[in-house]
Amino acid sequence: MKALIETIVTPLVDHPDDIQVDVNEEDHKVVYHLSVHPDDVGKVIGKNGRIAKAIRTVVYAAGSDAEKRIYLDIM
Repeated sequence: MKALIETIVTPLVDHPDDIQVDVNEEDHKVVYHLSVHPDDVGKVIGKNGRIAKAIRTVVYAAGSDAEKRIYLDIM
């Protein structure tokens, strides 16, 4: 899942080396924390959050087979 998030976000940003995905796993959920370069935050979020919503939709769909609920936080 971490590789999927990096694959989706890499073409969107100007500083692909600054992409960092941290995983926090709990009992019933897995939280992925995505952090990018400060100049690229707007590109990842998009106008009215449309790109962020699309990224979350893909990640949630890919993780629908898992027993745990998946969340994506964009820092």
